Amino acid sequence: MLVEAFGEALYWVSVGLLLFTLFAFLNAAVHREDAYRAADKQSKPFWLIILGIAVAVNLFLGIFSFLPILGLIATIVYIVDVRPALKQAGGGRGPRRRGGGSSSDGPYGPYNGRR
Repeated sequence: MLVEAFGEALYWVSVGLLLFTLFAFLNAAVHREDAYRAADKQSKPFWLIILGIAVAVNLFLGIFSFLPILGLIATIVYIVDVRPALKQAGGGRGPRRRGGGSSSDGPYGPYNGRR
């Protein structure tokens, strides 16, 4: 009974790790290449390859190897270091919005509230 509970806990940890690395991979894919250069980080293909390998390792090997731990380290580095720098360099978004204005801009310029 205890072994079954431990196996189930490892299964859910493995699923959580897979979702975490998949989120990081998709987030890396959304950001523009020039945001990586502006943030002075490794290139977009570099991070896509590293995080893609981490997703594949988590998907096929599960948690029963040391390789998912290396993928977790790469994912944590991306989430903690690269992602905030990309948000700052890219204005907090992945793809550039059409029009390029702020969220308070109306069709004829900034919305200033009641005048």
